[in-house]
Amino acid sequence: MDFRAFFEDVTAQNREQLPAYFCEEAVIHWRCTDEQFTLAEYIRANCDYPGRWRGEIEKLLVSGDTAVLAGRVFPEAGSPSFHVVSLIRLKNGRISELDEYWADDGPPPAWRRKMHIGQPIREGESGCQPEETR
Repeated sequence: MDFRAFFEDVTAQNREQLPAYFCEEAVIHWRCTDEQFTLAEYIRANCDYPGRWRGEIEKLLVSGDTAVLAGRVFPEAGSPSFHVVSLIRLKNGRISELDEYWADDGPPPAWRRKMHIGQPIREGESGCQPEETR
């Protein structure tokens, strides 16, 4: 399976192409919001989400019929970005199970900033929010 093409089609909200990556009976979980979707429901939720998006894969680990994909998703309108971790189970080269964990990007919490520990992961960034929101 071409995971990079899959991620591009997810972020582009490509309703026509997304079914090709999945088994018809695929089960999708969005764990952070305690939701389970059929393939048709997942495509509707993903493709009807407001806005236009782009993204990048930050890490991709594949072993046999299992893959872990960590990506960053950016709205084209310039609002805050998101991170997703996708745990993917394949059956005959197509997704049979997809467990996703979505999070809003933002600065470290105040209690941790007060400790003066850590440093930004991305060069030139200190959190993903503009300075005035810190």
